[in-house]
Amino acid sequence: MALLSAHTNNYAAHVNIAAKVFGEYGDFIHAVIRYKVRNEAQADDLFQDFFLSLVSKPPPPVLQNIKGYLYRAITNDIIDAARRMKRYESHLRKYGEQLNYTIKNDFENTLIEREELDKLFVLIKERLPESESRAIALRYRDSHSIKEVAEKMGVKKRTVSSYISVGLKKIRRFLMIKRGA
Repeated sequence: MALLSAHTNNYAAHVNIAAKVFGEYGDFIHAVIRYKVRNEAQADDLFQDFFLSLVSKPPPPVLQNIKGYLYRAITNDIIDAARRMKRYESHLRKYGEQLNYTIKNDFENTLIEREELDKLFVLIKERLPESESRAIALRYRDSHSIKEVAEKMGVKKRTVSSYISVGLKKIRRFLMIKRGA
């Protein structure tokens, strides 16, 4: 129990440090993110993620140039986010190839692709819990941002990301088993 208490106190201290940094340098942080990322929705997501980043790894207590530190940390977080997105898109392409889902420009193939997508969303609805299937459908079928999905579902953006991540992992696992891979 003492270990849990120490961990909770440490976590609370990290949250307080991050809140203090955001209170004092929030405008600077937001300006740097907006400068680096032109998409406002993505900038908002990165702004929220950066707070969590500071909670998990707060700045050292003694810094000569806090803005320089924050600038580097923000840049590193943006690079990491870009890598995650690139990796995610690569996985999507790979799973699309496994489903023999090819992109063609003619009308007939577009209809076939749409039918395949509809089948995939039916599979998602049948195989996943309601929260996960709804989050995936809102995000990818209805083309909503994470923020919009969170608002529609009445949950936090992190929860939506978790629903989507866990749900897609379950579907990938199911498809791999089904294909005998």
